[in-house]
Amino acid sequence: MAILDSTATSTTDLDNAVDDFSVSPVSLDYSSAKGAFWDFPDAKKNIGYLKTIPEWFSALKILAVWTAGLGYELEDKSLIPVLEKINGWGNDTFLSIIEDMIIFKKAIGDSFAEIIRNDTGVLVNLKPLSPERVRLVIDENGILERYDIKLVSGKYKPMNTRDIFHLSNDRMADEIHGFDLTKTVQWVIDARHEALEDERKIRHRELALGVLYLDEDNVAKRNAMIEKYGEAVNKGEVLVLPKDVAELKDSGVTPRDRLSYIQYLENFFYQACGVPRVMATSEGFSEAGGKVGFMTFEPVHANEQKLLEADMWNQLAIKIKFNRPPTLSGVAKEDEAKNTGQLGFQPKDAEATVERE
Repeated sequence: MAILDSTATSTTDLDNAVDDFSVSPVSLDYSSAKGAFWDFPDAKKNIGYLKTIPEWFSALKILAVWTAGLGYELEDKSLIPVLEKINGWGNDTFLSIIEDMIIFKKAIGDSFAEIIRNDTGVLVNLKPLSPERVRLVIDENGILERYDIKLVSGKYKPMNTRDIFHLSNDRMADEIHGFDLTKTVQWVIDARHEALEDERKIRHRELALGVLYLDEDNVAKRNAMIEKYGEAVNKGEVLVLPKDVAELKDSGVTPRDRLSYIQYLENFFYQACGVPRVMATSEGFSEAGGKVGFMTFEPVHANEQKLLEADMWNQLAIKIKFNRPPTLSGVAKEDEAKNTGQLGFQPKDAEATVERE
């Protein structure tokens, strides 16, 4: 029976029912008084994301190409034939090796290549190494002491720091390894692909999907109808039941809602990985929007070029300058100058000319 007493009221307790968002504390991995080892425990998982998620590999490939894919200039011209002869495992090139190292640097946190020299100490080759096979050995002062390379036999081969070309991504403070961007984008990648998989199932079974309302108290019969409904959905067929036994209604979520969510996650992904979406696709962008995205990417790849040039000088004693991609800053200034209606105000338009009475 309904309670009609207006004084019999209560309130909810949503403060305790709904947890506030919080971020778990994280400590940096640093060396102890006895030294430390780092084996890249997430390397295989991160490589899996790299090989499985097309937009993740594509974003990092774009960054690598814009950083090192447009050629280079050498201060010492005698090194030109040296770099041209570098072939990695046999049919690599110097540029393909560098691009690969940039991709792994971002995805894993660090990337490596064995430095191979001749008897006189001249560089003759760079052989890429997978981070999953590399162990960093750090001394008690937090300084990189050597590398241990895991062989097929499972044993480790120690290598001197001067024999490994090492790129490290966004290493923080005294941490003993670089920061892998896969951690940053993993959540949005998982969410987007879960949504894509769900959407694919919905599209495949669109005629049968919905909410099934059952008017049946018998548990055995109700479970039997649920099982039959599941079989029908799996086969893409429509379940036919006697009248007034069950009713199939729409879920209420429209295709536009689902598509908007997927598009939101896609935009979020490109924000997380630091590569503007316009670099991967021009779909949905105006000319002005494309130019802005292009220009915001310029300092990103320019910074990567500067870091790479510094690494090559410090570790390989090679003074190199990677060619800068074309810039749109001049075009943007020209467009601004032409758009006098909004930006190019004349001085008299910005001055008060009406005298006070």
